[in-house]
Amino acid sequence: MAQKQWYKGAVIYQVYPRSFQDTNGDGIGDIKGIINRIDYIKSLGVDAIWVSPFFKSPMKDFGYDISDYRDIDPLFGNLADFDELIAQAHQRDIKIIIDQVLSHTSDQHQWFLDSRENNHNDKADWYVWADAKPDGTQPNNWLSIFGGPAWQWEPRRGQYYLHNFLTEQPDLNFHNPDVRQAVLDNVEFWLEKGVDGFRLDAINFCYHDAQLRDNPAKPPEKRQGRGFSEDNPYAFQYHYYNNTQPENLSFMQDIRALLNKYPGTVALGEISSEDSLATMAEYTSGGDKLHMGYSFELLTNDYSAEYIRNTVSTLETRMTEGWPCWAFSNHDVERVASRWSQTAGEINPAQCKMLTALLASLRGSVCMYQGEELGLGEASVAFEDLQDPYGITFWPNFKGRDGCRTPMPWDAKDTQQAGFSTVKPWLPVDENHKQVAVSQQQHNKESILNGYREFMAWRKSQTVLLEGSIRFIDTAEPVLAFYRELGGETMLCIFNLSADNVEYLLTESQLSQHHELSHHTGQVNGTTLTLPSFGCFYATLN
Repeated sequence: MAQKQWYKGAVIYQVYPRSFQDTNGDGIGDIKGIINRIDYIKSLGVDAIWVSPFFKSPMKDFGYDISDYRDIDPLFGNLADFDELIAQAHQRDIKIIIDQVLSHTSDQHQWFLDSRENNHNDKADWYVWADAKPDGTQPNNWLSIFGGPAWQWEPRRGQYYLHNFLTEQPDLNFHNPDVRQAVLDNVEFWLEKGVDGFRLDAINFCYHDAQLRDNPAKPPEKRQGRGFSEDNPYAFQYHYYNNTQPENLSFMQDIRALLNKYPGTVALGEISSEDSLATMAEYTSGGDKLHMGYSFELLTNDYSAEYIRNTVSTLETRMTEGWPCWAFSNHDVERVASRWSQTAGEINPAQCKMLTALLASLRGSVCMYQGEELGLGEASVAFEDLQDPYGITFWPNFKGRDGCRTPMPWDAKDTQQAGFSTVKPWLPVDENHKQVAVSQQQHNKESILNGYREFMAWRKSQTVLLEGSIRFIDTAEPVLAFYRELGGETMLCIFNLSADNVEYLLTESQLSQHHELSHHTGQVNGTTLTLPSFGCFYATLN
């Protein structure tokens, strides 16, 4: 019997180091802070920690602009601290997954400092350079996600360079095989360190169209944001040429071949394309590319049962070989407790518990963002406290990503910084977060935190939830229902996505010989299942 691959059905807990725990009194979280809280993470019943970037960086995009891929920024500690983190996590049977930002570097990376000097040095072709049009304007109409053209003039070379994100994040030229190999060598450095896998940031952005063709315009009715503001001009184009190129597939195979040399390591790709579900399926196909893919499809404002059912069903139809990973929150979007709140942003504990159960009951692996287990809502950050360049640019229509990145609240007794730091932190601690700090929930059996722990412990005992297939039931709003099936076992999962009590009529086959499980809040009376506000129901069918 084949050994189960650890990542299938795994719960991956995302730590944003800047905001997790500060141990050296500079107001910024660090690697030692993760080590200090490792037993807390273990208590959540998660399988792996995804650590957001901690590499050397000018911090223009808070670590997603890397100036040295093989060193740790002093803000976060040093390589010895990271070695200790891996050791402490592995002692507790927790895997460590780290971010790899491969498509671009910082403009302070030595590769770029060399490349920009002239067009005949040994790094001249390591970035995407292009001549101006005869009138001096940009080479084409490509746009940056962070606003404005995706091209920046460099007077030293007398050319433009491409940046899909900030101007301080120049794109590497993956059409150059030397670049490709250098990037893989950087990845292998961390494999040698003992990491268990990588979350690959914007991995479909590695290649660009070599002909630099213009992106076609997108009609207004189709301008839907996926991880970016919908009034951002980036939404005005079909991004057919600045990312998701066919050549990228062979690079995915190179990554997989490298990971195959380190058994048990995995690659999780972040994918945002014109058809992210199709790209996820393509990038995880054949057993020779990425192990898992995730997108922004469930990180949107659409909270309907129909949308969730259609999104997951579409991926199931397309992804016949790969493995999905789902998330409701991360460091780039409004926290789900606020985003999907049914009462004008007010946090409902029952809804938070239900959303954890729903996410962890879908087929695939799960990414949970720090604070999701506490039911943290989006923090309110004043304009003068903003740090995110994205939010500063698009204020006030879009307030950026700072609201989901504020410090983790550990101790409500610390009325200033909630146990995060001894000094003023890089972003303010939200007053509402102090009310639901870990210290407030730790010993309350009914808390969101302990509900999370109980559910995750129970889930580990349900193999059908970890590995089984999924089959949706056609239900009316606000009910979402599906079967999980494995080896002759069938589990019925039903969720009430609303704040009102709802009734669901069980079928004869669902009623016959069904065995209700403990982790639900529904009541069966005859053929009627009554689900309370944000209730859920699990039953095994024989």
